[in-house]
This record gives sequence, structure tokens and C-alpha cells, in this order.
Amino acid sequence: MIEKCQSAAWTFVILCAVTAACEAEPIRIESGLIEGQQEHACSVFKGIPFAQPPVGDLRWREPQPPLPWQGIRKADTFGPICPQTDASVPGAPTEPTSEDCLCLNIWMPAHPPGAKLPVMVWFFGGGWTTGSASMPLYWGDQLVRRGVIVVTVGYRVGAFGFLAHPELSHESRHHVSGNYGLLDQIAALEWVKRNIAAFGGDPGCVTIFGQSAGSMSVCLLMSSPLALGLFQRAIGESGGVFSPAAAVPGSKYLFLKGAEETGLALQKKLGAPSLAEMRRLPAEDILKAGRGMPFLFVFDGYVLTQQPYDIFSAGRQNDVPLLIGSNADEGRPFLDGVTIRAQSFRSDLEHTPFGKIPASVLAHYPSNSEEEAVASRAALERDVRFGWDMWTWAQLQARTGSGKVFYYHFAHVPPARADSPWMHWGAGHWAELPYVFGHPDQAPGAWTSEDRALSNAMLDYWTNFAKRGDPNGSGLPNWPAFTLARPQVLHFDSTIHVGGVANLNKLEALDQYFTEARKQPFPEQ
Repeated sequence: MIEKCQSAAWTFVILCAVTAACEAEPIRIESGLIEGQQEHACSVFKGIPFAQPPVGDLRWREPQPPLPWQGIRKADTFGPICPQTDASVPGAPTEPTSEDCLCLNIWMPAHPPGAKLPVMVWFFGGGWTTGSASMPLYWGDQLVRRGVIVVTVGYRVGAFGFLAHPELSHESRHHVSGNYGLLDQIAALEWVKRNIAAFGGDPGCVTIFGQSAGSMSVCLLMSSPLALGLFQRAIGESGGVFSPAAAVPGSKYLFLKGAEETGLALQKKLGAPSLAEMRRLPAEDILKAGRGMPFLFVFDGYVLTQQPYDIFSAGRQNDVPLLIGSNADEGRPFLDGVTIRAQSFRSDLEHTPFGKIPASVLAHYPSNSEEEAVASRAALERDVRFGWDMWTWAQLQARTGSGKVFYYHFAHVPPARADSPWMHWGAGHWAELPYVFGHPDQAPGAWTSEDRALSNAMLDYWTNFAKRGDPNGSGLPNWPAFTLARPQVLHFDSTIHVGGVANLNKLEALDQYFTEARKQPFPEQ
């Protein structure tokens, strides 16, 4: 299948290269005929419903199959994004919002009959409360030039996507609630499996990829029995779910009992006498009342049967080739507006999501001066939020999986204007995204030839991986697989080179702490 997938991809590139104009002719999918449009030498289909609008009585229910339509449906406009109050990426454009947000978008080159191209399905990040499948940063027009099809998926976020409530659990045939956003992602993958062949895609050659909460989604989908067989490769950028619950303050909300408490608190805040009344309230009321509440994925025993650490440790993950990594300065963007004092560095941490961190760990994050305290806090944010999870994910897959692991560390600092917050973030959270999607014109600064060369290389690595489960290809520096015996990492910096795991001593100290915390009982389970 890999050779066939790769051959079709290269044939597609050649055909698109010699075609002056690619026609976006109507395509028949399960719901009816659909017509896209031509953009950037590619065919684009926008706002395709993969489920019914989750409104009215369908609010806080599993996604339902889309309804059919008559005639030709125009797919020339992006659907709205789920109701939210903030941007998921700094500088992202404002977009219309609506609960009717369960749509996906497809980018493809020309459509030669019988082509079976690799498919890349993107899940956006945004901390489970924000995000967009249609922001220009995520457009697939550059990736498809490498011979793949790109699908971006809208899913419910915040209270609309992750509300748990005793009444919701009671009415569910699985006796659970929450995780509607994850169920949306699974429904979208099922739609892709049933329909993508009509667009020239191979339903047996699907790569899921995402960043931040989107990468955490990839991790959770690799752990969910409901997603088995829906994808054949996985890419995670800066986000995993492996920290032990006992070490994470507020983690009771990741389990059904605690999550249902949040749902009851929302109901009380809304003054709604029943679930039925909550379903009748305007989305704006839900959004306003739920601001600041912890609406997160839930280990419910159905969508998520166990925590990913336990799933991967036992070798029960959806075992596919894996490409993952994180950035050198991930923590810096999270410090904007945060006051950090050397004198109270350790005690201040107890009032953050990190809680009380042992001295054995903090010894690796010194705070003898204000400057040192700021640098250590940024490093701690980087390692606890992202670095340790990605390193642990790589190790677990290398230990118990048969799919290869390719691990990266992104340290290249993008150009930024002096008036941009990006100027002070280095290779911060989000920094790799313009390179992965090949959109230098959207970055907050003037790109150099070095930036463009790096982006071209990353586009090639990512799409090569989608084609055959291995990112390597002609003209690229070799990217060795990560193994326990040889934990090699590809570093994207001023040069692309192979090295060891970045910040390893800090990650090892965190690992010892988390290993001990994992032994502690956690009653909310």
C-alpha cells in the first residue's frame, strides 16, 4: 500500500505541474453533489458538513450523520467556527461563529480519475476552548503541491464540546457525557474514510496531525478504541497527554465525576432548572457563563478508557508510525503579563497549574536573579507543558509500538517585527506552523531565503511521512528513527542536523517526579 500511495502522489504532482488550470468539477459524496472552486492552482472545497448541526436537541449529543441535499451544493465558503471568545493563534483573523460548526475543508490538486493520494487530516489547537479549521495559516495549498490531500476539521470546543453533566450521562446509552469535541473528530475521520476516495484520496493512507490541543487530540485518538483503523500515521506538534493525574492540580475535572460537577456549576450559574432549558438557551449565554470554567476531555471509560500513559505502556495504542516534537522556547508566550520574582519564584509556582513542584526538580530551574528566574520559568513552562510529554510519547511508542518514531526539536527563530509580541518569543509556541504549512507571507516579519529553505524542507518531511510513514527523501538531511537504544532527534535550527534530546537533564528530573506521583492513588478515577 505504501508503494502504491507514493506512486500515485508523484503522478499527481506531475499532472498538476503541467496543467494550466485545474477544474473544480462537482463531486458526488454520500450526501449529494458538491462543487468547490479553484484557488492557488488547487481545488478547494469549503464548509462540507460531516455531521448535522449540533443545535437545539442535538446540543451536547454525539454527532449525527449529515442530512442529504438535492442538486449541487456550493462549497465555496468556509463554515463558521464554534462559539469562542479569544483567538487560538495571536493575530488570527476574526471569523463568524455558530454552533453549526461541524464542517470540514478539503484542498486537493487536479483530480485525475482513479488517483489514490495520501490524506492529511488537521486538528487545530486552542486549549480546547478556541480554534479554527479555516484560518489562513492552516490552508493546505502548499502541502498539496507535494502530492497529498489536506482536510481541516471543525469541532466543538469549550462548553459546547466538553460539557459533562449527570443528566447528560443518564440519557446516554453509554452512561457518559463530555468528549463531544473528540467524538466530532472521530466522526470526521469516519466521514473521510467513507468519502475521500471521491476526491482522489486513499482512505487507507490517512495521516492525522495537529498542534497544541490538536496534538493532544492526536495523542488521545491513538489511545481511543473508537478511532481504531481510521488513520495510518500520526503527527503531533507540541502537545501530549501523559502527565500523571496526581501531579496536576485540578485534574479531577479530567474524570467523569469532576467534569459533571463543572456541568452542575454551569447550570447553577445559568439559572436553568433543567437540561432541556439549558439546550434552549442562546449560545451567547452558555459562552458567557462558562468563561474560565474547566471544559476538557474526560476519561469516561467509553471514548477514553484509560489514560494514554497506561494505554501506551501496555502496548494497546492504535499503533501507527509517529512523527512528533516541540519547540525550543515553547514557554515564552505564556509569560506575557506574568510577574516573576526571584525572591518568591518557588512559592509563586504553587498558585499556577504546576502546583507544588519538588526541590529536586526546581534545582534544575535556578532563580538567583530576576533574569535567571524569568528564564527558568520559561523553561519550566516549556518542559512541563510540552517537552516532557513529547519525550515520553516518543519513548513509549518506541518501547511498545511497532510503528517507527521520528522526533524533532524546532529551535529556529522566525523573523518578527519590532512591534510584534513574537519578537520576544524566540522559537515559541506556534513558531513552527508557518513553516509546516508553507505560509511565510502570514508570518509577522520578513522571511529570508533561509526561512523559505527550512519551510520547503519541513513541507517535504511532513508529506513524505504522510506518503510512506518515513519523512526521509531525496535532497533532505537524513532523519533517523528515534529508538530507546539510539534516541536521536532532528533539530531544525540555522541548520538541520541530528542530535540528542534537548534539555534532557531537566526532562529526566521531571520524569523521576512524575514516576513517583504516578504511584499515588487518585480517588477521582
